[in-house]
Parts: sequence; C-alpha cells; structure tokens
Amino acid sequence: MKQGEAILRLEYLSATQFASLMPDESGSVLGGLCFSQQAIAPCTLDLPFLAVEMALPSSEDNLCEVWHSDEPLTSGQLGAIRYRQSETLLFGCMSLDEMAVDASSEECSPLQSATETAYQLIFALLEAQGYTSLFRVWNYFSSINVESHQIERYRQFNIGRQEAFLAHGRSVIDGVPAACALGSATGGLNIAFLATRAKVLGIENPRQVSAYHYPSQYGPRTPTFARAGLANLGGRDVLFISGTASIVGHQTLHHGDVAAQTRECLQNIAAVVEEANRQAPHAHFQLDRFVYKVYVRNPENMAQIRREIADYFDKPVSVVFLQADICRADLLVEIEASGGHLTPLDKPKPA
Repeated sequence: MKQGEAILRLEYLSATQFASLMPDESGSVLGGLCFSQQAIAPCTLDLPFLAVEMALPSSEDNLCEVWHSDEPLTSGQLGAIRYRQSETLLFGCMSLDEMAVDASSEECSPLQSATETAYQLIFALLEAQGYTSLFRVWNYFSSINVESHQIERYRQFNIGRQEAFLAHGRSVIDGVPAACALGSATGGLNIAFLATRAKVLGIENPRQVSAYHYPSQYGPRTPTFARAGLANLGGRDVLFISGTASIVGHQTLHHGDVAAQTRECLQNIAAVVEEANRQAPHAHFQLDRFVYKVYVRNPENMAQIRREIADYFDKPVSVVFLQADICRADLLVEIEASGGHLTPLDKPKPA
C-alpha cells in the first residue's frame, strides 16, 4: 500500500450522491448497503450492494453505506452472493426469498432454512477464496419478533445460523463475527458481510454475558456473534462493534424507558471500547471517533434518542438513524459502531 491509501474507508451518501461519484471514486467501492422505504439500491453494475427496506428520518429518502478500499479490487458471484474482494478484504451480500428455499425438514421453518442456506454459502465462498475470518455481518429480515412455527422468528434465525457454523466445522464460541440482526419493514432475508485474511480478535463486554453463553430462556440455540471484532488492516486497528442494546448480564434493563435504554447502550459500547483498548493498547480507540448507526423501534422516540446521544458525547459525532424492530420485543433502541477505519473526516483535503 502506498502512503495515504486506505484498506478500509466508510462514507454515507444518498443514492443520488452515489450515482454522481467520479470514476476514480467509484472504482474504490468495495460494497455497501442502501436503506430506503422502497428498498431500492442505486445502480451499482457489478458492485455488491444490499437494498434494505427500512425507514429513515422524514427528511431523508434513502441512505447508502459505502465501504471503500484502495487495494486493487475484483468482483464475482457465487450463487446468490455478489461480492468484491481485495488482497485483504471481501465484501459480499445476498437477498433470499424465504419461501423459495427448500426446507430441510417439515419441522424447519422457511426462515431457519434460508438462514442456514445463506451462511453455508458464505462459508463456502470464504473457504474457496481463502478468507479465514468472517469479520462483520449485517442481518435484516421482516417480522423479527413475530412467532411462527411455534417459535419467534429471531430464534428461528439463530437456529439456522448456528446450524451452518456447525456444518462447516466452525466454533460457535471462538472466532465468531461481530453482527447485528434487525427487523426490516418487508422483504426476505438480507445479509451483508465483510471477511478478511487478517486475524480477527473477538472482544466481549465485561458488563454482559456473551451472547453465545445466553441461557436457554432466549431460545434453543444461542446467538452466534461476538460483542465486537478487532483486526489490524494495513497497520490500522479496526474495531466493529455489534448491535448493542440495553442489556446487562443477559437481561433487558429499563423496560419502556427509551432514554435510559439509550444511555445503557452507550455505556455498553464504552465498556467494549475500553476492553478493546485493554487487549490492543496501541489502538487508542476513542468513542468520539467512531461512526454510529442507531436503530429506533418507534419513530416517535427518534428526537429523544438524538438528545441522549448528543448529551452523552457533548460534541458532534458521526451518527445515522434508521427505524427498525430490535431482536427482543422489549428493546426500544440498538446502536452499532465502527472505528479505526477511515471516514470522510479523514479524507485528505485537495492541495
């Protein structure tokens, strides 16, 4: 890598802004996600972009989360997965119609079967291309808190995900990725993921029971993700923090109080960052340098959550807001974050 080049950089654009990127700017695009009420991604040619139907604040029509890399990039497709890869990273995405995936048995729900199929395909791709670590995964599907086939859909998803890990001989404790699972407005199973050839260190939150150690009251299979993932990419320590909610130990706190839940989310993120800095002292992660994505269950709570975040940081931070259902019905807000990679604030200014 030449001086000034970045293995990983994030920016948020509207679909119109994305379409207007100059060739030298779009050539660095690794992939991304587009959130809109109509689930329409921008014209991306051979770029892996996931379209997710998810409402934004009323003043915005769409939002594209665009990941860039200055390493040479090539594109490909394996089954439903469209992907783009460099020497260090691979970004992929897919959308599956739950009803179009053959269930492995009559007892297996369509969502469980689609999830297992999706993750099996992800692992097959990574193994074929030589990417050793699944770094970060974004999962979106509708009606996440609805019960069908005698079990909540989020729990169906957890069963399918874990089955795929086990089928590929992967640990469901060690080396699991940072992840989130949110309820989209409509649509099938939508997954985007980032993988790397670098070693990824799982980071857990001392305030919480690790998700993969949750007791059986949360479902027959535990959620297969780490609270965060840390990797060194081209000399920069990059931290992806999973979707984080108002959970201490394994229990939801502050039922019905969105302000208190928001503060608890931020305290949990601070604890994860502190733990990451403890395990990688040279990283020096700072909370105000992270990029935050906030999922809000009830739109009427948006302004209050904004105020809590503004009060917590007491300075401008990079944050975007989306309306989504959270993986537990009693959770009102979830926040994910990433840091260490470049952001628009880090782009060199023209000479």
